[in-house]
Amino acid sequence: MLPLITLEEHYVSSKLREVESVDHYAGFPQHIVTKLQSLDEERLQDMNNGNVSLQVISHGPGDRPPHLCVLANDELAQAVSKHRPRLAGFAMLPMNEPAAAAKELERCVLGHGFVGALVDNTTADGATYDDERFWPVFAKAQELDVPIYIHPTFATDNAMDHYRGNYDESIALALSAYGWGWHSETALHILKLYASGLFDRFPKLKIVIGHMGEMLPFQIERVIAVAARWGRERGLREVWRENIWITTSGMFALPPLACLLQTTSIDHILYSVDYPFSMNEKGLQFFEEIKKSGLIKGEGLEKFAYRNAEDLLRTKAVI
Repeated sequence: MLPLITLEEHYVSSKLREVESVDHYAGFPQHIVTKLQSLDEERLQDMNNGNVSLQVISHGPGDRPPHLCVLANDELAQAVSKHRPRLAGFAMLPMNEPAAAAKELERCVLGHGFVGALVDNTTADGATYDDERFWPVFAKAQELDVPIYIHPTFATDNAMDHYRGNYDESIALALSAYGWGWHSETALHILKLYASGLFDRFPKLKIVIGHMGEMLPFQIERVIAVAARWGRERGLREVWRENIWITTSGMFALPPLACLLQTTSIDHILYSVDYPFSMNEKGLQFFEEIKKSGLIKGEGLEKFAYRNAEDLLRTKAVI
C-alpha cells in the first residue's frame, strides 16, 4: 500500500484556548475538539487507521495577533519535534499585520522547520490579499521557497446578508460556509490575486488550495479566456499550471476529481483528508475507490499519494 501525505489537517492550540477570552470551539462536538487538541497518541492512531504516513498540521480558522500566533506555533513545533517524521507544520500567521506575519513565517520555517503556512481566506474584517499591503508575506514565502495554503474561513457579519433568504438562519450559515461560500469565496480570492498582478511580482510563488480546487477547475477555461483581457504579464493558464497546487481535502467523489484531472497537471494534485472534520478512514476508502476507477494509476498514483507533496514541501513520507 502506498504511503499517504496529507496537507489540510487541523489542530487547535490548547494554550490558545486557555488565554483567549472567547472560546471559538465551544459549539463544536466534544469528540472533534478532543481530536483537534490531540497532538499525540490519538492523532497518530487515527493516522495509522487511514494509512497516513505524514500529516502536515495547521491551526483552525481565526485571525489572531502576533503573540498568539507565536504561542500556537511554538506548541505545534514541540509536537512536530516529538513525532518527526510523522508530523510537519504549517505556520499560523497574523495576516492583519503583514510585516509581523512575514517575520513569523521566517521564524517558523528557519527556526522550527515548518514547511510553509496556512492562512485564512480573509482577515477578520473581510480583507483579501490582493491589497499590496499583504504582499510582504508572499515575498517572504517566495524567498524561503515555501507554499502558502489559502484556506476557507467564515463569512464576516457584513457578508452574511448575501447568504440569507426565506429560510432558517442555520441554512444561511451552511450556505456561507461548507455548503457553498467557503469554496466560491476562496476561488474568487485566487482570481483576485491573479488580477492584482501578484503572480507577475512573485513568479515563483507557490499557492495551495483545497477541496478539489474550490470550484475553479469547472470554470477555469472560461475564466482563462476572460482573464486574457486583464493586462497581466503572465497568462492565467501559466499561473494555474506553475503556481497553484490543489489538494482533494474534504471531497470524496470521483466526478470533481475527473474534472480536476482534465484541467490540472497531475504534478500539482495532492491527496488530503481535512482531519478531523473528515476522518482518515474515509480518505483511505476514497483513495481505494480512485485506484479501482483507474482515474489515476501507475506513477501518477504515487505522485498523488505522496511524491508531489514530497517535492512541494521538501519532506519525505515514511515508507
